[in-house]
Amino acid sequence: MPYVIPAPLATTLPVLGGDGFVPVRRVYCVGRNYAEHAREMGSDPDREPPFFFAKPADAIVAEGGDVPYPPATAALEHEIELVVVIAKAGCDIPVEEGLNHVFGYGVGLDMTRRDLQTAAKKTGRPWDMGKGFDHSAPCSAIQPADCIGHPGAGAIWLKVNGEIRQSSDLAKQIWNVQETISYLSGLVALAPGDLIFTGTPEGVAPVVRGDELDGHIDGVGSLRVIIR
Repeated sequence: MPYVIPAPLATTLPVLGGDGFVPVRRVYCVGRNYAEHAREMGSDPDREPPFFFAKPADAIVAEGGDVPYPPATAALEHEIELVVVIAKAGCDIPVEEGLNHVFGYGVGLDMTRRDLQTAAKKTGRPWDMGKGFDHSAPCSAIQPADCIGHPGAGAIWLKVNGEIRQSSDLAKQIWNVQETISYLSGLVALAPGDLIFTGTPEGVAPVVRGDELDGHIDGVGSLRVIIR
């Protein structure tokens, strides 16, 4: 049966080395997964249960490149993150089996309209327009776990115009990848093509048009974005 309106294009991410593409189904993001970032956002860094928000799949900007400055904001901020790609469906996944559901990893940016998010928080309204806007999720090509293993430690950093803004280590995550997968799969059914942005370290700050963002995670890859 034909569609009565044009069907949306599929969102995909390339696999490093040119060996196919990952179809993106859903994009989940972990909030406040590094203690120092929790502190800079005015929250208690104790190990409370993780919480999640979502971005639409078509917010992905594959392999970075130009990202337009979004409308209706005066405070666009960067958040560098490890991205996990789910390959195997599951619900209520035990922690010890979490990594068996991972295809690979990438370097992502959770771009945030901080002024909109802050206003929403103050009134108890949803964050959607602060987090889930167009082009808000740049992501590198994906490195298969079969090639790089499962990075539990390693430098994660972001430079803006050549100057370090964020610098930390994956080992400082409050909830590691397998724990995050386990917890999230108790809330929703995970499926192949789901992405999990695993949270950002401290140092988030505003960017403006013309800024060049260079992010890197040891053993995973790099990502470059220019704000237009």
